[in-house]
Amino acid sequence: MNLKERIELMKNLGDYLKEDNDEWKEIKRRAFENNGWFTIDFIDLAVKNIIQYYLDPIKLNEWTAHYHLDDNIVPKKVGIVMAGNIPLVGFHDFLTVFISGHRQIIKMSSKDNILLKHLVHILILKEPGVSNFVIFADRLSGCDAYLTTGSNNTSRYFEYYFGKYPSIIRKNKTSVALLSGDETLSELEKLADDICFYFGLGCRNVTKLLVPRNYNFEPLLNSFSKYSYFTDHKKYRNNFDYYLTLQIMNNQYYMTNQVVLFIEKSELFSPISQVYYEFYDDGEVARKNISLNTDIQCLVGNEFIFFGETQKPGLFDYADKEDTMAFLLSI
Repeated sequence: MNLKERIELMKNLGDYLKEDNDEWKEIKRRAFENNGWFTIDFIDLAVKNIIQYYLDPIKLNEWTAHYHLDDNIVPKKVGIVMAGNIPLVGFHDFLTVFISGHRQIIKMSSKDNILLKHLVHILILKEPGVSNFVIFADRLSGCDAYLTTGSNNTSRYFEYYFGKYPSIIRKNKTSVALLSGDETLSELEKLADDICFYFGLGCRNVTKLLVPRNYNFEPLLNSFSKYSYFTDHKKYRNNFDYYLTLQIMNNQYYMTNQVVLFIEKSELFSPISQVYYEFYDDGEVARKNISLNTDIQCLVGNEFIFFGETQKPGLFDYADKEDTMAFLLSI
């Protein structure tokens, strides 16, 4: 397959996903049965964004042109360890390696091992040669380079086994919103999306708010009404009830709208169903300090990523801000 053919295959995959036929609906149902966090609505959200921001032929051509990608690459074997926190979270790595012309061996997360396998199956039906370039395996060895995504703990394991090879080893990341207090109701509702999409399980989900002292939380608390159905989701409700009970038992201050618990803490990473907040006195100082933090994937606010846009990454929005395509072209 040459570059033009690989891009055409991705367009065809986008067309397949747009159809949302009975076969794909069954695959989504199986993915939800396998992982209760993968609701059909959130799978559809992930797929919608993949179609719009990843599989558009114009965007793909602009992306590859930026790197002067051609058909002269010598294919190497790239091992990929994928995360499983949100549906199809590893699709960008898959796409980047595929479009680059390298071969890939993928170790899927047990939490998300159905959706991508089916999409690769669809590609192979369209072009059998894909089976020579995309392989799924339980163990990775003998690769020329590695892309891994995991926690800070698993990154040490990855460093030990893969660090001697060309590699990108990703760690924990989260996202932060810097608020001025002048946000509109529409912006606050979009911030609620940034917090609640995928139940807050992604690295692009906002888990921490920086707010001016004397910030009025009432409009923000009221902006989560469309997520009231979270209380009917057993896994999410268990987390909410557990952390609410801890706050009450420890006699600690909290605010809630029955969807999310807002708790004042300096940490960035909050558990499911919680959002941490911290007050600032000087907006410029807060902006400078937070922009230097390497644990942040997205910084949200009027001067940064727009509210409601965190879960719409484009082809150039690489995880951990490490240019995966440039890396692949260098090995």
